[in-house]
Amino acid sequence: MKSFLNFRGSREKGKMGNAMRFFLGFIAFSFILMASFGFGAYFYITGTLPKLDTLDDYRPNIVSSVYSDDEREIGEFFLEKRIVVPYSRIPKVLINAFVAAEDGRFFEHKGISLIAILRAAVKNIEAGGVVQGGSTITQQVAKAMLLSPERKLLRKIKEAILAHRMEKKFSKEDILSLYLNHIYLGEGAYGVEAASMTYFGKHVEEITLSEAALLAGLTSSPSRHSPVSHFEKAKERQVYVLERMVEEGYITPDEEREALNQILNLRKKEDINRPLAPYFTEHIRRYISEKYGDDVLYHDGLKIYTQLNIKMQESAERAVVEGVKEIDKRQGFRGPAKRLKPEEADLFTSNLSETIVKSPLEVGKNVEGVVEKIDNKGKFVSVRIGDIRAKLDFLEMAWAEPYIPKTGDLLLVQVKSLHPKTGEVRVTLDQEPEVQGALVAIDPYTGYVKALVGGYDYKKTEFNRVVQSRRQPGSSFKPIIYAAALDKGYTPASIIIDSPVIFEQALEGQTWKPKNYDAVFHGPTTFREALIHSRNVVSIKILNDIGIDYLMDYAARLGITSPLNRDLSLALGSSGLSLLELTSAYGVFAAQGDKADPVFITKIVDRDGKVLEENYPVVINALSKGTAYIMTNLMEGVVQSGTGQGVKTLGRPAAGKTGTTNDLSDAWFMGFTPDLVAGTWVGYDHMKPLGKAETGGRAAAPIWLKFMQGAVAGTPVKGFPVPDDVVFVKIDKETGLLATTKSTETVFECFKEGTAPTEYSNPEALQGTDFFRYEAGMESGDVSPVMPPEHELE
Repeated sequence: MKSFLNFRGSREKGKMGNAMRFFLGFIAFSFILMASFGFGAYFYITGTLPKLDTLDDYRPNIVSSVYSDDEREIGEFFLEKRIVVPYSRIPKVLINAFVAAEDGRFFEHKGISLIAILRAAVKNIEAGGVVQGGSTITQQVAKAMLLSPERKLLRKIKEAILAHRMEKKFSKEDILSLYLNHIYLGEGAYGVEAASMTYFGKHVEEITLSEAALLAGLTSSPSRHSPVSHFEKAKERQVYVLERMVEEGYITPDEEREALNQILNLRKKEDINRPLAPYFTEHIRRYISEKYGDDVLYHDGLKIYTQLNIKMQESAERAVVEGVKEIDKRQGFRGPAKRLKPEEADLFTSNLSETIVKSPLEVGKNVEGVVEKIDNKGKFVSVRIGDIRAKLDFLEMAWAEPYIPKTGDLLLVQVKSLHPKTGEVRVTLDQEPEVQGALVAIDPYTGYVKALVGGYDYKKTEFNRVVQSRRQPGSSFKPIIYAAALDKGYTPASIIIDSPVIFEQALEGQTWKPKNYDAVFHGPTTFREALIHSRNVVSIKILNDIGIDYLMDYAARLGITSPLNRDLSLALGSSGLSLLELTSAYGVFAAQGDKADPVFITKIVDRDGKVLEENYPVVINALSKGTAYIMTNLMEGVVQSGTGQGVKTLGRPAAGKTGTTNDLSDAWFMGFTPDLVAGTWVGYDHMKPLGKAETGGRAAAPIWLKFMQGAVAGTPVKGFPVPDDVVFVKIDKETGLLATTKSTETVFECFKEGTAPTEYSNPEALQGTDFFRYEAGMESGDVSPVMPPEHELE
């Protein structure tokens, strides 16, 4: 029995041992299997990971910048607004702010921080929402630059592995440099340099502790925390960052308080990403896109150098805006935008109040307001602008007569004054112009474009009326005809009879009887007087005499490239030209006969410092100095006593010519000083009359004058140099011959050497006119084939 029991016990022990061995074997097998699976999964995952070598040559999309003549930035082109800066330029205060906010143990961990994960979890539970992330800065770099943004466990595993590898391969400074140059910080800005320029208008090395904390606070939600859109939320994040900096020992509590009390000078939202010269920079963008492609333009961080002058550009933009508004107001008030019912007015002003909080009123700003009451006794209208009641004096809306305001009228007004103590706001009645205007200014000796405004408002229309539009120049084309005539033997003293003439049209049975703008014929007229007073009939006779083909070749020498009508209507400026080419042609007169092609870009350099192109002035001689000077002198007469005398108040030597076209649909003024040539155009895009008496002298010349007053302010006054081969001779103004004691009116006239008159004046001989150069080779009543313009031009 005992032996049986012993036998049975040993059998039980054997079974138990086998079971244990089986269990242990199963555990071991499972462990091996899991380890194999884990290693297999690890090797599989690591086999699909991107190479870290891509970070060695960090070449993200960066901003291409356009620079003015003093190398100030005037425009940017980008897909991602990023400006990469070396680590050495990033201030310690900014580095500390980002590290404290995002990864307090960044300089201690090896890519992953369990402490950070636990701390973030606690903070988020306490806050009742996500206020802090658990990913390290290294993990964020791995996710942003090497992985997709999908929220999956596999991606988090890859992120952790990559972060660990990055810590082995790169220094902490390298990782921070990648992070701070790559991170998105709102309002289109990527990286700390672009963000600093976007929000504060300063380079990253110039920012303060307060500003650094504000930027570091944007990482969790750049859109929701943008200081220009949601200032209070941005301040909350700034407070959090400063608290973390104190906790990490980067700053003291006193420094924290000082930073919190610092006033932040933020750029206005409407100024962010707004180029200084939008039509100019857009012209450059189109050129680079067509020549080099968008990949180079938006990826390669080009530095594009120009000779645009910021002072002149600002003067040009003011002149066009103010001038166009003046013209538009002369055409009358088009009425309120709408008339609101009381409940509609309340809703409108309530919504406007929120807008004004974000973008406060300032002098010169346009804003819509609702007429609340009319005070006839006080002679003003109370206009409600959000929660603000502004005063609109009757005098400030006199231009809108016979309009009578009514309660509920929705008006566009411009802020005239803001009283700093009483808070009183005064406004003037305004309206959005339908008229357009354009201006371009060029250095005549180099061709450098110094200022360009292609329209009233780039935000409303990008169409560039300086380079893309072709409009009839009217009489502003006449100086080209008169210069051609000077080289065909005419002189400023030549006499042409301003008298009726009939031309036979190409269409059988029709005739053209051209007339002057004032519908008066003036008889014997000197070459000078004909240009100064823009005599149409005389100009037609001169063109008929010198020949249309000759003129077309001559115009090409001055840089006119647009197709020209091959008929006598050319004398009246009937062929469409661009403002740029006509302004450049006038530059030949200013530059003493030399023609310089317009230059927009002087140099383009890529991100590696390679010069893609460099443009120097291309200058050729187009006219003799004598011809150029005499034309300049004649056009000085236009300014002093002719159709352009409105610009005489410039107070320094200037020459120019007005132009007005069909039914007053286009108004031009082309003019120059010794160092600067500028052209202005005004008109409607859809070709309708500007209004009664809106000639080049009244509509376009004031814009030119306003521009020039700003452009030449503070520069020395210069005269136009007189060439050695030009002489001045005293002549009888009536006959164009040498003056005698019998001459009633005399003047010193300029001539090329050898072309001055040699005969003395005999006023009585006017009855015969045998010795006058008149009728340009035809007697009154002669006919010549021509296709005339539809209407007379000035």
